[in-house]
Amino acid sequence: METKGLVWFRNDLRTVDNKSLADATKSCDHVVGLYCFDPAIFDTNIHGFKKIDKYRTQFLIETVHKLRENLLAYNIPLFIYVGAPENCIPTLIEKQKITKVYSQKEWTTEEVSTENKTLNKLDLNTVKWITNYDQFLFDPTDLPFEIKKTPQVFTVFRKKLEKYATIKETSKIDPSFSQPTIENNTEIPSLKQLGFKDFTPPAHTAFPFKGGENSALNRLNDYLWETKKLSYYKKTRNGLIGIDYSSKFSAWLANGSISAKTIYWEIKKYEKQVIKNDSTYWLIFELIWRDYFKYISLKHNSDIFKIDGILNKEYSWSTNKILIDQWVNGTTGKSFVDANMIELKQTGWMSNRGRQNVASYFSKELKLDWRIGAAYFESMLIDYDVHSNYGNWMYVAGVGNDPRDRKFNVDFQAERYDPNGKHQRLWLQPSLF
Repeated sequence: METKGLVWFRNDLRTVDNKSLADATKSCDHVVGLYCFDPAIFDTNIHGFKKIDKYRTQFLIETVHKLRENLLAYNIPLFIYVGAPENCIPTLIEKQKITKVYSQKEWTTEEVSTENKTLNKLDLNTVKWITNYDQFLFDPTDLPFEIKKTPQVFTVFRKKLEKYATIKETSKIDPSFSQPTIENNTEIPSLKQLGFKDFTPPAHTAFPFKGGENSALNRLNDYLWETKKLSYYKKTRNGLIGIDYSSKFSAWLANGSISAKTIYWEIKKYEKQVIKNDSTYWLIFELIWRDYFKYISLKHNSDIFKIDGILNKEYSWSTNKILIDQWVNGTTGKSFVDANMIELKQTGWMSNRGRQNVASYFSKELKLDWRIGAAYFESMLIDYDVHSNYGNWMYVAGVGNDPRDRKFNVDFQAERYDPNGKHQRLWLQPSLF
């Protein structure tokens, strides 16, 4: 009997180093892909923000277009549905006579709920459900400790992994895989069809890039091999203006257009052929931070969404709508905060230095419920990743993994990182540029 596999793409929208896709092509005679634009992710949340606003949505649409195109190189069709996965998946399984379903393992509340609703509609005696942890740099099976014993301090986590763990090679599609054309008349929705108006970001955006696997790989090649900006990453990473002060990989990592392992092994190649220094290490260091927040999320589950965080630490939080709106709209009166918030509102992007400052100001200065700030970031940031977003917000708010419970002095930070006020003028007075 022929086996027919379905790859349910979630936050792994790539063909290079995609374990689900690689395993399906090695184990099945026929393979199809599926992506669902779930209407639930475009709803307005309890705080009044779109769960996913226009910037993330446009980047996602571009990514899915490129994924479909790249899959066709293997004659694998990508079926697109606008609908809840628990309705779309059973329908496609029946229509295509699927015997195996492959997907990336997710563990946060909403994603688990969606998967469980889907499983409840399937006959698991006739369909095999296969998941894998494919969003890490360090695979969970290679940890030198149990997930429930993940260290609460990043430095301890990092040192243990660097000393005792190894990083797997990337997964590859079976080169001998081939199949006849499978009819697919589904279409990718437009921004307008998903409820948004078309937009043009300002020319001075620090993130002018398109979504999709090819853009991710092009950026990797450009940042490392064409410009060799990687060699100076540690010196420039706190920058605020332009496309090259940081790698910008986070946006493609967030929806899985590129894998952490792909970036890691390219850095190791760069270290052999060009230079190995603090900057090349520091980008790997940042990939380890990304893993850390994912393991903290795995360890603490839904506690990362609770107001007391993973420390169960109580503060007096406010939900003052006037203060929240001033922060969102960049009208707090703190020019460094306002410039960063206006940049986010107009582009869907903000520097790491900016994020730390506006989050600290929101939670420590205004004493607003940090989860509201996290929800706004979720809505707006092109590179939103649930684990990093809530991990960082907990960290800054004093309910996460920072034992020092720091507070940023935004005026001092502005003097240090924007000494001439160029970034502030760029977003507060763009007509001057």
